[in-house]
Amino acid sequence: MNEVSVEQARRIAVRAQLLDGSATGVLETVRRLGFLQIDPISTVAPPQYLVLWSRLGSYDRAELDRLLWEERKLVEVDAFVYPVEDLPLLLARARRRREDNALERRIAAFLKDNAAVRRYVLRELERRGPLLSREIEDHPTVRREPHSWWGARKMGLMLMLLNDRGEVAVVGRRQGQRVWDLAGRWYPEVERIPWREAQRQLAEQRFRSLGVRLERGRLLAHPDAVDGPVPPRRVTFLSPFDRLVHDRSRAEALWGFRYRLEMYVPQAKREHGYYVLPILRGDRIVGRIEPVHDRKAGLLRVAGVWWEHGVRPFSLDRPLRNLARWLGARIA
Repeated sequence: MNEVSVEQARRIAVRAQLLDGSATGVLETVRRLGFLQIDPISTVAPPQYLVLWSRLGSYDRAELDRLLWEERKLVEVDAFVYPVEDLPLLLARARRRREDNALERRIAAFLKDNAAVRRYVLRELERRGPLLSREIEDHPTVRREPHSWWGARKMGLMLMLLNDRGEVAVVGRRQGQRVWDLAGRWYPEVERIPWREAQRQLAEQRFRSLGVRLERGRLLAHPDAVDGPVPPRRVTFLSPFDRLVHDRSRAEALWGFRYRLEMYVPQAKREHGYYVLPILRGDRIVGRIEPVHDRKAGLLRVAGVWWEHGVRPFSLDRPLRNLARWLGARIA
């Protein structure tokens, strides 16, 4: 690892994340990034699609679904999309020793207390799968209790925990809802890797995909990182879940960019907007924009633009037109 300057780190980070215009396809991009995070909030578009748009422009969104559910070159695990070749590492993580923190102890207790439900869900999937969560009846021992994350039914929670432990798999989606089946019927046979080795490989992959990391105030570049010019006029918008800005401390160290999602902040107390996207120009984050996709009206409107200190405002018409075309919308 080499310590690098802020200017070098910016270029390395943008190039490592394929935000320099070098991305060539959906599968290749996911492999380079390591994973895509899934989230239901889609003020513009779900983040797993928006992250790809930032790199590829107006690509075919159906390609991601084909790679997941038809070609099986990608796999969905724990609300993330990974290349299927990483499955040995993911299954090693699923088998790792648990209960090393309070949350894991609570999960272990839940699974122990609901062992009969766990066996019932696995039997139902074996007998009738693939199934949506709502297609599995409640177990007689389970009471419905409202919860902010999974609603009154605990079936969704049980399925997510079994997915995290490598026992069930997401094998498709119907109108955005996950379709579940036994992992053994969906996942291919893979090499068994010890968790410690898998942990090392996952950390190495993540460092390589980011290009540079912040460690005790120092910016350290991955040994394979490549520095070089970034097209200075390339402008795109980043998902709040984009790995370039996901580590808020690193983003502040690289660009002096303080960023947080304000969707859960009362409107009167927001500094910016509800769902604001960083604006990347070349290797600089120059501002924030709040595009809103009105699907019913087929319109893309801009609720606000905020420029970083010292940045001279410029036209965003081109990236906005590109975004609207990809969404199948008109600019309001």
